[in-house]
Amino acid sequence: MYLWLKALHIVAVITWFAAMFYLPRLYVYHAMARDKGEQQAIEYFTVMERKLYRGIMTPSMIAVLGLGVWLLYLMPHWLGMGWMHVKLLLVLLLVIYHHVCLIYLKQFAAGRCSRSHVYFRWFNEVPVIALLAIVVLAVLKPF
Repeated sequence: MYLWLKALHIVAVITWFAAMFYLPRLYVYHAMARDKGEQQAIEYFTVMERKLYRGIMTPSMIAVLGLGVWLLYLMPHWLGMGWMHVKLLLVLLLVIYHHVCLIYLKQFAAGRCSRSHVYFRWFNEVPVIALLAIVVLAVLKPF
């Protein structure tokens, strides 16, 4: 049972991160289209962003969190380990990032987002750093 849960957790993590990598990239293109006044592209990106966030990103996050809690239930001793504390903190920060993406999604949909495409290029790097740290923590369990 544990290995099945772990495998499903990893698949959910991959899916969540794929969406967290792609949505801010769409924001880059959306901001560029906004700056050029390309209304058709703006409408296209708005639909894509909404479908990605609601259809893939949020269900994936829910699966990651649910399966993660289930794994911790099966392996409660992990909660006493420092690496898990750091990993859980990073997951909390990713959940916050996820919700910040929703704020930008709503701003773009309402035509109120004033952030530049350069900002979103940097914003897109946040989950990369978190992913690297989480994988190192989960595999090496350094402390």
